[in-house]
Amino acid sequence: MKPSVRLFGAILLALSVLPSAARAQQTLTVWWTKGFYEAEDRALRAVVDWFQKKTGIQVELSLFAVEDAVTKTVSAVEAGTPPDVSFSISGDFRNTSRWAYEGRLEDVSDVVDPLKDQLLPSAYEAVQLENKTLGRRGIYAVPIEQQTLHFFYWEDMLQNAGFQDGDIPRDWKPFWDFWCDKVQPALRKKGQRVYGIGLPSSVAASDTFYIFLSFANAYDANPVDKDGKLTVDDPKVRQGLIKALSDYAGITQRGCSPISDLTWGDADNNLNFHNKTTVTTPNPSLSIPGKYLDEDKPDIYKNKVKTILMPNKPDGQPLPSLAAVKSAVVFTQSRNRQGAKDFLKFMMEPDNLIPYVDGSLGRWFPVIKAGVERPFWTSAEDPHRPVAYKQFMGGTIPFQVVYNYRFATINAENVWGRALARMIQDKVPADQAADEMIKRIKELGS
Repeated sequence: MKPSVRLFGAILLALSVLPSAARAQQTLTVWWTKGFYEAEDRALRAVVDWFQKKTGIQVELSLFAVEDAVTKTVSAVEAGTPPDVSFSISGDFRNTSRWAYEGRLEDVSDVVDPLKDQLLPSAYEAVQLENKTLGRRGIYAVPIEQQTLHFFYWEDMLQNAGFQDGDIPRDWKPFWDFWCDKVQPALRKKGQRVYGIGLPSSVAASDTFYIFLSFANAYDANPVDKDGKLTVDDPKVRQGLIKALSDYAGITQRGCSPISDLTWGDADNNLNFHNKTTVTTPNPSLSIPGKYLDEDKPDIYKNKVKTILMPNKPDGQPLPSLAAVKSAVVFTQSRNRQGAKDFLKFMMEPDNLIPYVDGSLGRWFPVIKAGVERPFWTSAEDPHRPVAYKQFMGGTIPFQVVYNYRFATINAENVWGRALARMIQDKVPADQAADEMIKRIKELGS
């Protein structure tokens, strides 16, 4: 009898423990950046609902503002209590590569590798990150969507200045000179206190380093190679950075962009464009025309705001587009790592991922081929998305942080914006500003 009693007691004990353990495994904590448009959030909640119904796993979804998504996740990681899934639209610039390097991220190759043939090459490359502990690269993030730099202008302002779309040059220096030396003076002669270009130059704006690094690419001045080694001691790279700084700072120095661009945040070039203080602005998403689609102002979206490719490089070749791939991660300390991977596998199914990315109204570009080859991106009736399609399908290159995680710190400090300020505010020559910048890059990036 005693063994039976002991066995019965053990069974009761096991049954009492199972529910709490099962609940722990059947609950998933997901932290996500709140969408720019409500359509994004609705699409995400729909995915969560479908996943819960299909799997029976309860998802605790929390949506955070862009900066909160970073700070809260960083705090949770440092405390050893991270969420099961984290998605931050600035994570690729700020944390993801560093966490991978430090061994804090779960290998998610079992989620991503089966999708390799379905992913755009840029998306697959961007999630292959270095792990110092293992001494090799692996897949430590799941690509969700991506962005690149676009150029916008007001067509009615261009016409008011006496020019047409076909008058816009495609060569590098003539392109920038056109807005500064022709369009701006023509409008000012008519009494309009406007600027030809709105060009962020502040340390505070991430747009500054996004746009400046595109200028650097125009001169083939990539400060790091694919092995993660700094190239800034190469005389050709140094000269390219000097030319990029000279071109970029020169736009504000000659009064073609408001001097206030030295204090702009990421939203300010948008705001100055929307209120028509500036005729043009580069911006790393389609959020500028998307605003008018979201506000149900189709005439402005279709007929007044125009999206065009960035100009060709000084050597006449097309300017490669820098792509920032926004990805979700699972932490090695996540409570339910397998459930997190199951959720991300579900999220990556085309029927789930495409509606979510489309919910951004074109602000984000797909990472899967099935999301790209559709009228949503290719229809000639839309004046903006086919331009993005051409940029992405023409080939993109990843940000330096993919190859060297220390560029997260370099970008956070915004050494590029500091160099521009040295030129614009302190009047130092471009070569001095470049050498100061290179010195700091070597301090932070080695």
